[in-house]
Amino acid sequence: MVNTDGQLYTIEGFAAALIMIATAYLVVNATSVYTAGDTHISDMQLEALGTDALKVMNIAVSKDEPSMMQDIIEATPPSGGNNLAFGTNFSYLINNKTGQNSDHIQYTASYSYRNTTDNSVSSAFIIASRNLSGGEHAVRATKWVVVNKDLTDNGVVDPQDRAVLVEVLMWRD
Repeated sequence: MVNTDGQLYTIEGFAAALIMIATAYLVVNATSVYTAGDTHISDMQLEALGTDALKVMNIAVSKDEPSMMQDIIEATPPSGGNNLAFGTNFSYLINNKTGQNSDHIQYTASYSYRNTTDNSVSSAFIIASRNLSGGEHAVRATKWVVVNKDLTDNGVVDPQDRAVLVEVLMWRD
């Protein structure tokens, strides 16, 4: 061995190069963060719009009167029905814009409740602006509503205050 100092410097150089490459690899991978919010902002806005519309529809005019949402659900039979009051008001709230043209948001609405006869969960259709075909990218907006309604299937009329979950699937055309 003629010059062992040269070999030591060479080994030290390779080790330093490997450390720098590993550090650069870790830094590049750590800074490549993909945020899911950037790709789903329109979905979040649509969901917030639907949630706000359901909240507005569930505000009572006075403390002695039920809200519009309570009236609609109490009038809708558990077997389902076509409720134009919900459709008109919900569509106005979600499609209203400041410009001349309205938005083109479609929806389908239903509510779920616990059947007190057999303790099962049932669902009732309210209304749809257009049928969901499956190719749309829909978002869900929900709201719990307390209604005084008979939700049994045993034929005994027993209206009580019960919580139902109103669910609206919304999508843009």
